[in-house]
Amino acid sequence: MFHPLPIAIGLRYTRAKRRNHFISFISAVSMLGIALGVLALITVISVMNGFEQELRTRILGMVSHATVSGAGEAVDNWRFAVERAEADPRVVGAAPYVEGEAMLQGLQVQGAMIRGVEPALEPKVSELADKMVVGRLDDLRSGQFQIILGRELALWLGVDVSDKVTVFVPEFKTTALGAMPQMRRFTVSGIFEAGAQEYDLGLAVIHIDDARRLLRMGDGVSGVRLKLHDMFEAWHVARDLGDQLGSFYRVRDWSREHSNFFRAIKTEKTVMFIILSLIIGVAAFNLVSSLVMLVTDKQADIAILRTLGLTPGQVMRVFVVQGALIGVIGIGIGVVGGVVLTLNLQHVVKALESMFGFEFMPADVYYISGVPTMLRGADVAITALVAFVLCGLATLYPAWRASRTDPAAALRYE
Repeated sequence: MFHPLPIAIGLRYTRAKRRNHFISFISAVSMLGIALGVLALITVISVMNGFEQELRTRILGMVSHATVSGAGEAVDNWRFAVERAEADPRVVGAAPYVEGEAMLQGLQVQGAMIRGVEPALEPKVSELADKMVVGRLDDLRSGQFQIILGRELALWLGVDVSDKVTVFVPEFKTTALGAMPQMRRFTVSGIFEAGAQEYDLGLAVIHIDDARRLLRMGDGVSGVRLKLHDMFEAWHVARDLGDQLGSFYRVRDWSREHSNFFRAIKTEKTVMFIILSLIIGVAAFNLVSSLVMLVTDKQADIAILRTLGLTPGQVMRVFVVQGALIGVIGIGIGVVGGVVLTLNLQHVVKALESMFGFEFMPADVYYISGVPTMLRGADVAITALVAFVLCGLATLYPAWRASRTDPAAALRYE
């Protein structure tokens, strides 16, 4: 098979046994370092993707993708809003809600957000029904004044199912004794666990009719919550619905309500990518060392090739090919190892836990007790590309140095 001469010579140098075993050792170390760097980068980014997806799922399981609420007042035409939302092909479901801050008193006192929901419609916009650990969402009945608490909130209040909880809201009514806060005793009918402290400790759910009575909202609601086929279209869908309803409405979506949280995760992923890319860069620096020593060892061969008519540019390509081939082999090993490790990371973690007798992420301490992973082809491709570029840059100086070899000086004492 025909090969361009620089490529053929570069491949021949790579396959040949070297007289200087130290150069071979440095090349092997460079290849191994590149492979380990690529493997680590793919695995770490996949784990961070997994945690991000897990947290997003837990958060969005309790909140809607988008919300259209009244601008400082109750929404009276919410039935029309629900109808318009469900007519939109981008919307999976819509449900009204009533929300307000309250102080809950059991054996202890704790502030929380009270959310009034319609049990029949709530499964269309959230996974609350699937998060129940005691009781059912359908147990909420209008006029029964029942309440569902987050698990952490129930533990803090010191209450369980069938116990009583007094709810105080910042709405005052005039009595013979003066202005008194609005309050009502509720019966705990269920407990949920979302796996996120924001909701397990800070959310209590009641029937929407009971919430209206408690907050004195008449027939109005706080707004309408939406679940979409594509969560990244949340802002546009909510804005379009607000425009159809007329008047002034406040539009919110999941990305803005939790923007700081997800931005922090993205920043952390970027920083980790840079740090691990620097590790690959260190391995590429070892590639520079091995190629420089190889150029020194091959001075006579380079001089002979020059006298046979090889141009400086062709000599440079010889060593670029050799260095690139070492980098490609290392990247290939790292990509295969990173993909295999990522896909089997759960089994590896369990094996290490069994071997050393410890639990990596105890369930009684962490909300996420496993090591979730999400392997994305784009991340693998970007990692391989970055590693290849670094390896390519590492070959330039040794190759340039080889192209500057003076045949007469190199062969003077041969």
